[in-house]
Amino acid sequence: MHFIVEGYPAYAYTGGREFDPKRPVVVFLHGAAFDHSVWQWQSRYFAHHGYSVIALDLPAHGRSPGSARTAIEALGHWTVALLDAAGVERAAFVGHSMGALAALETALKHPARVTKLALLGSALPMAVGDAFLAAARDDSPAALDMEAVWGHARLAALVQSGVPGTSLLAASRRLNDRARHGVLAADLGACNAYRAADDALARLSVPTLVVAGKRDQMTPLKAGQALAARIPGAKLVTLDAGHAMMVEAPRAVLSTLREFLPD
Repeated sequence: MHFIVEGYPAYAYTGGREFDPKRPVVVFLHGAAFDHSVWQWQSRYFAHHGYSVIALDLPAHGRSPGSARTAIEALGHWTVALLDAAGVERAAFVGHSMGALAALETALKHPARVTKLALLGSALPMAVGDAFLAAARDDSPAALDMEAVWGHARLAALVQSGVPGTSLLAASRRLNDRARHGVLAADLGACNAYRAADDALARLSVPTLVVAGKRDQMTPLKAGQALAARIPGAKLVTLDAGHAMMVEAPRAVLSTLREFLPD
């Protein structure tokens, strides 16, 4: 379905169920140069088990038109506007990588709108290497290769995909390849620039889950541990997966979210 957010349509996958804002709502936010489909395993489960699901295509990603936001703060503002457009007062937020930063920003600036916060594959700061940024700015195929390879655990090419006959790395590479001109560079630049003050994090009272991959090459385990330590009461869960944990370990991610999200 589509919502009109800041003057443009915004696509949201609802898990194969009609969206009902009266049910508990879970908002899923994807990472750089991806779209809602990275949450296919988890979003559909919650949609069929008592929740209303909004798995978003952020602006200029997937089926959502408009301009890519160049700052995480702008994504957080956009996300709140999405809640208003959907008629949702409060929702749980589940974000991955860039989406985790956008979810965190939303919780920091608008805590009354967030019931729970799950941050997957996240780090603060989320530094991006100069070579990766430069390749993305040049729209070089090398940037897409970097994201696919570094975005998975080492030897992920040998891992069986949840979709028979599909390679994890190839599927990720093809999804990134569909991104519009300049989107990857905008996303990586936003991640690289984002900061949150310690005092702001110390005031965060939203129940928070940090999920870190033991074999994450982009946001290493120690970065997830450090983030969890900065948020009062945050729960840290580690999974045997790389950065793309939703597809590398879909059942483990789902089990972790199932335990965390219910009241």
